[in-house]
Amino acid sequence: MKHLLKMLDLTSRDITDILNLADQLKYEQKHGIKHRHLEGKTLGMIFEKASTRTRVSFEVGMYQLGGLPIFLSINDLQIGRGEPVQDTARVLSRYLDGIMIRTFKQSEVEALAKNGSIPIINGLTDFAHPCQVLADLMTIREYKGSLEGLKLCFIGDGNNMMNSLIVAGLKMKMEVAVACPDGYKPNAAVLDFAVRHPAFSITNDPKEAAKGADVIITDVWASMGMEEEAEKRRKAFKGFQINDEIMAQAKSDAIVQHCLPAHRGEEITAEVFEKHSKEIFEEAENRLHAQKAVLVRLLG
Repeated sequence: MKHLLKMLDLTSRDITDILNLADQLKYEQKHGIKHRHLEGKTLGMIFEKASTRTRVSFEVGMYQLGGLPIFLSINDLQIGRGEPVQDTARVLSRYLDGIMIRTFKQSEVEALAKNGSIPIINGLTDFAHPCQVLADLMTIREYKGSLEGLKLCFIGDGNNMMNSLIVAGLKMKMEVAVACPDGYKPNAAVLDFAVRHPAFSITNDPKEAAKGADVIITDVWASMGMEEEAEKRRKAFKGFQINDEIMAQAKSDAIVQHCLPAHRGEEITAEVFEKHSKEIFEEAENRLHAQKAVLVRLLG
């Protein structure tokens, strides 16, 4: 594994390796065992999209691993003033040991990887959110013991989270059921991958998707940059809320995941969120541990 660009690029072995290392690093962190695997290494962090969890978890992660994180706002870079991505990639490759980028277009992440000579980590694009999904899988495994054979259900928008969870779940031999309104389906490349798997199903009936689920996952209906569509999407996603009615379809011990921030009363009720808040905030913490595993594998 040279980069982390999207889940489609990873094998099930890659994913398992990252999760196992994440578990180890989490244990060591909780028990005060130092693991400064990246002593002397520097990570550049490019942010075109604002962030709470991504910035803090990567900065803290690099610090705990003995490395140096450098925050780079898109407003501070020549790339924001028209410098070609390929030139930025080649210049930064001479200063840094790795780049994490959180941006809009997947093509920008791919271009950095193609033209640079250092590992590139996708902190989020409109197409993929691999760091979050690795944290989700880590959390599910912590609560359920394993991934194979579990039913994962995602209800909501066919966004970067749905795209990444479909691929990751199927690669880890999970049953994956997604529910989204017409017009809000996942990316065509993801569907092309998914339809080859008998364990995949897609529907516009959330209750059908949630039947017998071990894990119910959702995300905001209007992602960052789609604020002008918020009202239109509220109407389109009526009936796609995670509530007691949906949870009644899942297994009695089903867990709930949300990548945050959550809009209580929209994609999830306050009651369901609070009932499952322990799992959701464990998932948020696991961003730190999963990303540290990625950093060690790519930069170590």
